[in-house]
Amino acid sequence: MRVRDRTLLWVAGLSVLLLVVIIGAVATGSVRIDPVVVGQILLNHLGIPAGVTVGLGRLTLPVIDGSVPVPTVDVSLYYPFEYEVPDSDQTIVMTLRLPRVLLGGVVGLALAMAGAVMQGFFRNPLADPSIIGVSSGAAIGAVAAIAVPAFVPVGLRPAAFVTGLLTAFAVYMMASEDGRTPVATLLLAGIAVQTFLGAAISYLLLYADESLEEAVYWLMGHLHYATWSDVTYALPVVLVGSLILGFYAEDLNVLLLGEEDAHHLGVEVERTKQVLLALSTVVTAAAVAVSGVIGFVGLVVPHVMRLLVGPDHRILLPTSALAGAAFLIAADTVARSGPAEVPVGIVTAAVGAPFFLYLLQKREVHGL
Repeated sequence: MRVRDRTLLWVAGLSVLLLVVIIGAVATGSVRIDPVVVGQILLNHLGIPAGVTVGLGRLTLPVIDGSVPVPTVDVSLYYPFEYEVPDSDQTIVMTLRLPRVLLGGVVGLALAMAGAVMQGFFRNPLADPSIIGVSSGAAIGAVAAIAVPAFVPVGLRPAAFVTGLLTAFAVYMMASEDGRTPVATLLLAGIAVQTFLGAAISYLLLYADESLEEAVYWLMGHLHYATWSDVTYALPVVLVGSLILGFYAEDLNVLLLGEEDAHHLGVEVERTKQVLLALSTVVTAAAVAVSGVIGFVGLVVPHVMRLLVGPDHRILLPTSALAGAAFLIAADTVARSGPAEVPVGIVTAAVGAPFFLYLLQKREVHGL
């Protein structure tokens, strides 16, 4: 079977699985909602573009005490479905559960996609999105915003996002020499920076006082306070970054042969490495900024998909993304379904670590 046909088959199957997981997750909770009703509510909010109107508006600029003309685009939507559903179910689904479920999907997609790229980039199945310090960098920004908010006026999400990006950039600069960035040096620099930032985070926690519980809860990774604002914050960054990463699938395949061979085969190695690192960092930072540090998704999911679909990144990247979204949504559903809700990062670690040890026991973890 051709690669394109295999990709379409796997993507179609995993898309159906993801849809089933989303509906099941939205239906599950302290108040059980019939999955059929969930489907009807989702269909009621399915709008089909019926027309586009382009106009001219004005943007107020306080700095110059005036306004400037800006183009505006209004899209009129047609809603073909009008199912009768209980108002209480409508509120629970659209206000409480769906934002959390969708945010879990976005974060899972981001971590799994970045993990698949990092494993191919480092040619190591033990690589994950945090390997160059993105998660640790985002964590120190978030903990600082919680523990000493007076020094971080921008808020938690922007602080986590920016410090995650800055950390990865610093690691890259430290590992670069004469225009080249050896992968081994990059890996070691990432480990060293993660260790240092771990100490810095511990120091900040000493001054958290009454915010200590909130900071520790964030470090565990959670989706408990998910809102539509979180979804709209992370979704555009994750989708655009993941789509661009998908266009580098063939270059990743060539990089598996080694940098020298990749260069001879026409790949601009250093430029490609820069793009892959930059996009993976942005995608990971956006996810961590809204969810905290959630481990093992970017490690286990791409590895399992590699065992199922093979090492070809043209298939591996989209399937890892869809599987990561479904996995994290399912894990979060488990996290909130017990007698007491627990952070989803605990569930992913509790599931991921034993499963990865099982793969090691069966000798199913191989070099790339």
